[in-house]
Amino acid sequence: MNSLISIILFTFLNFYNMNYKTATFGSGCFWCTEAIFEIVEGVKTVKSGYSGGNYTNPTYKLVTSGITNHAEVVQIEYDPNIISYAELLEIFWKTHDPTTINRQGNDVGTQYRSIILYHNEEQKNLANEYKIKLDKSGAYDKPLVTQIEKFDKFFLAEDYHQDYYSLNSNQPYCSFVIKPKLEKFKKVFNSKLKKL
Repeated sequence: MNSLISIILFTFLNFYNMNYKTATFGSGCFWCTEAIFEIVEGVKTVKSGYSGGNYTNPTYKLVTSGITNHAEVVQIEYDPNIISYAELLEIFWKTHDPTTINRQGNDVGTQYRSIILYHNEEQKNLANEYKIKLDKSGAYDKPLVTQIEKFDKFFLAEDYHQDYYSLNSNQPYCSFVIKPKLEKFKKVFNSKLKKL
């Protein structure tokens, strides 16, 4: 009987998790990006890490040195029945400056570049279509420099980077950079926020 319950539970959990999809975005400091996507309805998990480079098992110190070519990214697990990849793209594009090369605000370096790492052809097509549409719209005075590349590997960042804003909201960077960005995001994307 216990093994039957275990099989049913295992099957249910696997079926439940099969409905989730993955998105990977880099839009500057992963602390900011993580704080935004963590409050989006339909997002199950957000992990800060490194991707898009050519170095195995990178550390924060190595990534910030520029030798790994990795970007600071977030890996998002989301429920496509609640929020679509297109909606996640809209949030991505509208919460950072996609016209600056290797820079977001005062954060400078290749690790802060704007990058979408697609997991399948559908994501690739949606990202490219959105980029072309946004570029043609004239919303920005400069051309978009966001890289759109095939996802390869994600390396989880060190523990102290995970949930950084939630755990360190009184730190100066959080108070002066993340908090204002988060407040603006909540006003613009009010309908996309998790219900408390």
